[in-house]
Amino acid sequence: MFNDEQKLFQRLAPHLQRVLVVDAQPASVKLLQELLRTISTGQMWHAPTDAKAMQAVQMIDPQLIFVEHSGPGLDGARLARAIRRSDFPCRKAPIIMVTGEATAQTILGARDAGVHEFLRKPFTMKDLLRRLEAVALKPRDWVEAVQYVGPDRRRFNSAEYQGPRKRKTDARMTPDQARLLQALKIVRAAAGSLDDDWMQARRALATQALELQKAGVAVGDMKLVEAAAAMARLLPTEGSPDKSGLRVAIGALLTFMPKEEEAAAARAA
Repeated sequence: MFNDEQKLFQRLAPHLQRVLVVDAQPASVKLLQELLRTISTGQMWHAPTDAKAMQAVQMIDPQLIFVEHSGPGLDGARLARAIRRSDFPCRKAPIIMVTGEATAQTILGARDAGVHEFLRKPFTMKDLLRRLEAVALKPRDWVEAVQYVGPDRRRFNSAEYQGPRKRKTDARMTPDQARLLQALKIVRAAAGSLDDDWMQARRALATQALELQKAGVAVGDMKLVEAAAAMARLLPTEGSPDKSGLRVAIGALLTFMPKEEEAAAARAA
């Protein structure tokens, strides 16, 4: 057992070279840092508030972020959401929320903010290792949408979940078909945000253009590949977009939406 734990420490250590702990309570910070130092000799920083944390993530580019759910000047979900929607290099870094307020509302709020894992206080070294192993050694797909940016929520709390997918509808699709459907749904949602959230809509559309080209190749549909590439060409990194042309390109892509999904969306409208 000792050898197994040491091997796990060795595998985790490279992912713990720059760790940021966001918590207003010095005692909680000290305890967490002491546990982490038994695993890695990497550098650790502490920020007590949202504002200090945003400054720190720009300066140190953390590989891993621990954030308390709430405290004076601290809202963990709001901070996670801000990091995910930023242009910081660490915007995709694993975020673990730590709190004693383990209510369903708190957990769902953390998930929807883009948090990777949830660590309930008081916790043991075993609890910590399970979360670290989940975020460092079992990476999840990244979702770049408009309303949500973060790791695929279908594997939230993945330390306890070993299966590939959770939704019942996933069972009716191959992985490639599920990926294709999710990308098209994100494109559809982003189309409605071109005017009020252009920056995130552009980022979501650019990401899904790549996903759809990969999906098109996987399912052998070159028309889909061409349509996704056409949309990508209308996404400028700077300057004003041709939104009318972009809407036409999006409309062409959405013709690849499965008919049953179109019918479901029409019923919900």
